[in-house]
Amino acid sequence: MRINKGFVGFVSALALIGMAAQAQDQSTNLVAEKTDWSVYEDTNPKECWSVSVPTKTVNTRDGRVVAATRGQILLMVFYRPGSGANAQVTFTGGYPFASGSKVNLDISGSNYALFTDGEWAWPENTAEDSKIVDAMKRGADATVTGLSSRGTTTKDTFSLRGFTAALEEAQKRCAG
Repeated sequence: MRINKGFVGFVSALALIGMAAQAQDQSTNLVAEKTDWSVYEDTNPKECWSVSVPTKTVNTRDGRVVAATRGQILLMVFYRPGSGANAQVTFTGGYPFASGSKVNLDISGSNYALFTDGEWAWPENTAEDSKIVDAMKRGADATVTGLSSRGTTTKDTFSLRGFTAALEEAQKRCAG
């Protein structure tokens, strides 16, 4: 299992500054919009990321649709040259995940398990990151299913329209 402690601080800071769709218009580090994906860049430390919010969210408990209060829901791929992060896939569901649970990421019928830590989920290693990114480039939608610490199952669907262009933009901005 891999946890990049620097990244935990980074994503915590992102959550605090409100990087969701409603804040994207106000953020000074938004550098590009590619259909359903946005690209952000910071300079100190150097980091670039592509991010999207879900197009559909369904929360269920005991098989019934329920209302759930959630924070920001984001699917991201980021680059951080100083720490060796190169196209790292990350998801936040806007709530603490159930302890020891895994999140399922389904892209066109290919499923990937993401380990969880608090409100964040990542692939286990860089090889999985690469597989997921390749699938996202080819897919139309990505669906992320998780379990909250309160027992609510969440299912968030993200459009992958613009993903490849946003990924390439983020990668270009963080190259070298």
